[in-house]
Amino acid sequence: MTAKEPIRADQVTVVPANQASWHDLTLVFGTADYAARCRCQRFKIDGWFWRDTTFDERVELQQEQTHCDEPDAERTSGLVAYVDGDPAGWVAVEPRTAYPKLITGSSPVPWKGRDEDRDDASVWAVTCTIVRRGYRGRGLTYHLAAATVGYARDRGARALEAYSMITEAGKEITWGELHVGARQVFEEAGLTQVSHPSKRRAVMRIDFAPG
Repeated sequence: MTAKEPIRADQVTVVPANQASWHDLTLVFGTADYAARCRCQRFKIDGWFWRDTTFDERVELQQEQTHCDEPDAERTSGLVAYVDGDPAGWVAVEPRTAYPKLITGSSPVPWKGRDEDRDDASVWAVTCTIVRRGYRGRGLTYHLAAATVGYARDRGARALEAYSMITEAGKEITWGELHVGARQVFEEAGLTQVSHPSKRRAVMRIDFAPG
């Protein structure tokens, strides 16, 4: 298998993070760039999280939020992808209300030009996607995005949103910037663009039929 050969659906297993081990999730984050230091705390911590938390505190918070190694836990904060049994990816997906800084509007991307009930816990959000080094560039983010749709819907979500990056042909975007996911990845998963708050960002959304 070549490094850039697309990853097939039959090679991928995606599970809630509480059904994965902390060791496996650590392997995924250990090869990330920005996300390895943020640990998905950007929208969860009041204030400027680089200043108001240490790296060890962010790791501890993530471990508490994911409930890894706790298969009976009622909540978790994301999904872990395995490729042929090896931990390879992560996607953060929860009710939008799980991200205090997101709903307060300190990040303008989700709200610009929109009239939304920010306290509606039935709207879920995808905030971060990570692929472990060695699996990048092979389409794993498409599998992760698709998994978030079924996961949120099956847990009673009314809608699912993502705050994606708009990529341009021939223009390189660093992996750190793409932690929010690319627009075309969410389009493939069935989300549609509902707003275009800046030149490089698009809010993607899917509304689920009642029942």
